[in-house]
Amino acid sequence: MPQTEQPTKLSPWRGELQQDVALKQYTSWWVGGNAKQLYKPADLADLQCFLATLAADEPILWLGLGSNTLIRDGGFAGTVIATQGLLSELEIREDKIVRAEAGVTCPKLARFCVNHDLIDLEFLAGVPGTVGGALCMNAGCYGGETWNHVVAVEMLDRHGNIHKRSADEFDVSYRSVKFPAEEWFVAGYFQLSSGDAEAAKQKLKTLLRQRNESQPIGLHSCGSVFRNPPNDHAARLIEQAGLKGFQHGGAMVSDKHANFIINPGEATAADIEALIALIQATVYEKFQVKLQTEVHIIGIPGAIKS
Repeated sequence: MPQTEQPTKLSPWRGELQQDVALKQYTSWWVGGNAKQLYKPADLADLQCFLATLAADEPILWLGLGSNTLIRDGGFAGTVIATQGLLSELEIREDKIVRAEAGVTCPKLARFCVNHDLIDLEFLAGVPGTVGGALCMNAGCYGGETWNHVVAVEMLDRHGNIHKRSADEFDVSYRSVKFPAEEWFVAGYFQLSSGDAEAAKQKLKTLLRQRNESQPIGLHSCGSVFRNPPNDHAARLIEQAGLKGFQHGGAMVSDKHANFIINPGEATAADIEALIALIQATVYEKFQVKLQTEVHIIGIPGAIKS
């Protein structure tokens, strides 16, 4: 049975609330319109109190590093919860279990574990996001997947209640996790193993080197755009379709890794969304394979606000 913790209703929220906020600065693609409002919580208890003040029908969007997310040019007509640099607690519990809050970056979690002689999460060094995002989509790379090591999570509902749930309450598959509506991940509990810390550190360095050599690091992208089809790779199909380096408007298929779309500087969300559709249509026409997006497309189509 899940455990539930209610917020302290009488406590006022202590974070930072902004109105009409440009979301491009909160996304790794550096595109997108404005949010009606954006909240930066002071900590988890503060976030509980803030959520309890929102109307029951208020749309809510969580953003960590803003990777794996395309926010349309018309923006988001609701409240954005920004956890970048926040919700960042990391601690080791009993029996080699690590608790990581949603705002912790995946590379930081990987380094924390190997620095404490715990192995299994080295692959997270190659995931350009936060623990919250990794839990939401079962992020993975280099043969590893997040939920292979999750034993429990903490989830926050729109009333500010925290529910601790075991991993077996979730339907998990490749890049997909089904979880209760109107709840969001705020922490994960990872069951890890003891191992050779030096070997794990070397593995972590090797994975980072492979990532830097094969991906357009330092350019505005969201990470991988498409899921890999069964027994194949989206990047191979896109490249074989002749689209590596192809540009549409201000958006471009990376000439380094074909499953990355980059914004060299002037792209709009509409440019990126149109390029995604063009890639899907071209790959299907040539190979009869329907590429499924890994990126989440959110918000209102429309012109960029000046």
